Amino acid sequence: MLSENRVDLKKSGRGEKMTFIFLLLLTSFLLVILSVVLWWVPYVGFTYIHPNLPLIMAIVFFALVMFLIGGGLTLVLTIIRGKNLFFNRRIRGVVIRFLFPLLVLVGKLVGIGKDRVRRSFIAANNLLVLGEAKRVYPEKLLILLPQCIQSHECDVRITGGKVENCKECGRCKIKNLKTMSQKYGVSISVATGGTLARKIVVDMKPEIIIAVACERDLTSGIQDTYPIPVFGILNRRPNGPCFDTDVSLNIVEEGMRVFLGYGDREPERSRTERSQQEGR
Repeated sequence: MLSENRVDLKKSGRGEKMTFIFLLLLTSFLLVILSVVLWWVPYVGFTYIHPNLPLIMAIVFFALVMFLIGGGLTLVLTIIRGKNLFFNRRIRGVVIRFLFPLLVLVGKLVGIGKDRVRRSFIAANNLLVLGEAKRVYPEKLLILLPQCIQSHECDVRITGGKVENCKECGRCKIKNLKTMSQKYGVSISVATGGTLARKIVVDMKPEIIIAVACERDLTSGIQDTYPIPVFGILNRRPNGPCFDTDVSLNIVEEGMRVFLGYGDREPERSRTERSQQEGR
């Protein structure tokens, strides 16, 4: 059982998952129609080349249609069940590289905004990442944050792996996230943008990333860092975009626990610290 302050990551973002499934099924249907049209239009011309060519092309296009339907259904089942099915990593690659641009186009055709499509993509990606999640050592888990989560009144530089410079004044969540990273022994970095974020990833070579950002930056980050799994957490923007943003600490911590394999156990240093406090 999850305690009251813990989050079930697989059950979060249900609406976004349904949006992704709707767009996925609609995109698959349109691709099937396109495949049939691409076969039917030159059908008559094939007979002039060779009498058996229409049959051969029909088999080829039938195989393509079955591949699209099978791939779409596999992805839908993975999202609904929240469990790892076969070829999960390859499916994530197909979603990131090929499907997402198509989903944005189809979403535009049916009146679904780009940010809503991005949120659905992030939710689906998170389920696939959770489905293939393996336990990693703390030094191989990276928490990547946007600079806008730092208070605009703070003049302490914490970007580029310098979060330890935080004075822990409590005006933003950097203090809490710094404490949390120390508790679990994981790396934490703040990036000013995509260029610095990519450099941090290249330098630190993580096996899994928990990234906090807006819809646009998360989707581009997930695409840029593939095949490294990225679990995306949308920031909160009570003061508007890119200004004193916020994040759910419970979701960040639950992500750490899942990828570090703690489950309901406490990290070793937390148990040690608590024992020391009780012994005083």
